[in-house]
Amino acid sequence: MTDKNILLKAYASMCTSKRMAEIYDENKQICRYVHSTSRGHEAIQLAVGMQLKECDFISPYYRDESILLGMGLTPYELMLQLLTKKDDPFSGGRTYYGHPSLKRDGFPKIPHQSSATGMQAIPATGIAHGIQYLENAGLLKSEDKPVVVCSLGDGSVTEGEVSEALQMAVLKMLPIIYLVQDNEWGISAYKDEMRAMDAYEFAAGFKGLKRLRIDGSDFNESYNKFGDMLNYVRTKRKPVLIHAGVSLLGHHTSGVRKEWYRHDLDEHVKGDPVLKLRSVLLKQNVTEDELIEIENNSVIIAEESFSKAVAAEEPDPESLILHEFSPTPVTEESGVRAPEGREPLMMVDSALHAVREILEKHPEAILYGQDVGKRLGGVFREAATLAQRFGDDRVFNTPIQEAYIVGSTAGMSAAGVRPIVEIQFADYAWAGINQLVVELSKSCYLTMGKYPISSVIRIPCGAYGAGGPYHSDCIESSLLPVRGIKIAFPSNAADMKGLMKSAFYDPNPVIMFEHKGLYWSKVPGTEAAKCPEPSEDYIIPFGKGRIFQFADKEKINSGESLTVITYGMGVHWALNASKNFPGSVEILDLRTLNPIDEDMMYESVNRHGKCIVLTEEKVLNSFAESLAGRISKNCFQYLDAPVEVIGSVNMPAVPLNSGLEAIMLPGINKVSDAIENVLGY
Repeated sequence: MTDKNILLKAYASMCTSKRMAEIYDENKQICRYVHSTSRGHEAIQLAVGMQLKECDFISPYYRDESILLGMGLTPYELMLQLLTKKDDPFSGGRTYYGHPSLKRDGFPKIPHQSSATGMQAIPATGIAHGIQYLENAGLLKSEDKPVVVCSLGDGSVTEGEVSEALQMAVLKMLPIIYLVQDNEWGISAYKDEMRAMDAYEFAAGFKGLKRLRIDGSDFNESYNKFGDMLNYVRTKRKPVLIHAGVSLLGHHTSGVRKEWYRHDLDEHVKGDPVLKLRSVLLKQNVTEDELIEIENNSVIIAEESFSKAVAAEEPDPESLILHEFSPTPVTEESGVRAPEGREPLMMVDSALHAVREILEKHPEAILYGQDVGKRLGGVFREAATLAQRFGDDRVFNTPIQEAYIVGSTAGMSAAGVRPIVEIQFADYAWAGINQLVVELSKSCYLTMGKYPISSVIRIPCGAYGAGGPYHSDCIESSLLPVRGIKIAFPSNAADMKGLMKSAFYDPNPVIMFEHKGLYWSKVPGTEAAKCPEPSEDYIIPFGKGRIFQFADKEKINSGESLTVITYGMGVHWALNASKNFPGSVEILDLRTLNPIDEDMMYESVNRHGKCIVLTEEKVLNSFAESLAGRISKNCFQYLDAPVEVIGSVNMPAVPLNSGLEAIMLPGINKVSDAIENVLGY
């Protein structure tokens, strides 16, 4: 039997949690934001929260209020989040109740938690993956052995991304506990409607994953068995899945109330952890009067906390715009862009050298993705020799798991690792977009800057050489509306190296779009993508464009000039097309698309009065069209002609046939025709 003092402490927390749920129901007009409580789940949750150490990490889900109480967070702190108050310690009033983020001395660490069910499994596994790397590399700062706990509802286990997480956990033998709380419901869908098996049965297919069933409504059993598994993972450094059967005594959420559809409430009440633990305490010679005193004190704590939280300040309006990004240390271009005596270098080698230099200088840096390991070194040889040089712990292949590749970087970053990852083709990035949008893009903002995510995501893109559908797309317009991520799109080897270094040192998520057609300069007209390799310390800040080609002053003064605003392959189409109009074409290479150098862009347009926005993407509803709209609005009084937008034909995919591919893309001839039209020749 668990120590009586622990049982009494758990009972007090259970009573507090119970009264909190009652208060929320009694004050619906005040507690108007959607929330869930832990009623019915308290026993297993307190068993977890009360045993975690400061070195540990936990990724709870939205019903895990009692885990937080067990860790030592106060009802007042939780209620500040419930009521979206200024001093909400997790998000400053930005996110839902039960969505904590914590980086506080004496407490386990809690990175950003989203509402999307099951999405936390990948970042949590990424934390464990990062811890394993730091341990193996001798870089772990903690004297204790950290354990990661990922808490899930059973309904979320049907998510494909949970399977990706479990696959990697057993493949790498990671120090993580997946705690699955099974209350038999997924909103209004009963277990028989939504799953062929429960999480314990499902997990049997992941060889090496230790499994355990427990009665999650029994605190004594939960405390002891979870403690055993915690010790197992802390010492053996292997993954565990715990399936905890629990009751659902509260509403699914305040917006989906139990009385609307539940047929089994009477049965679930039999599993009330509060009543079960009360019975145990009476058998342990705790008197009725002592229990009543605990219950009354818990009521007082909950009610006083609620009154205090209701009276607390609302967030300052000015706080809305804080923490989209964590400040980057890279604010100025520095280093030598073109050292004397160096031969031109291909873009693919420039990127390779940049990553090699990063790995040499920073032992916390790692590189992973599909086929980047030692056998191949990337399908474009962009990671060639790196695994041989730095070892399989630092440069390694992943399964075909775009979601894991992207989402794990959130956990890696929280653990103190600096990941560089690769999605093999832009066309396959969509499987990772969920993690990018739900987890990475919002973490810094919703944690009030506590957990920015250091993540460099390399995505080869673009059409050339009959790559066909699924290997040729550009997708920047789909990602640019997502706030909280930065995007680079270099056009040459020097910018590739300078931006790769900048992306690594940036504490925020960065996507590096790398055009496959520029990697080796094999496409006719792309020789200018090769440059002398910059110095090792060369770095380019995001949001700083570059005039790739200047127009002659005489042409500008006579009104015979224009500017082409572009990036990536567009720079080279414009450069070659401009040969037909000597001195008349300025080319502005944006280099980064978020942030973007608006000042340089508007100055260039105002200087010439005529503008073409050039992209490889399909034009309709694109970033380029959006850019043209901004230019038209901000440069209206300087424009002598409408802003022209040039891009690919608006078709669903790039055809495999090389002739059709050429027709679809803008190309040199189409750009030349557009320049002629805008100049009025």
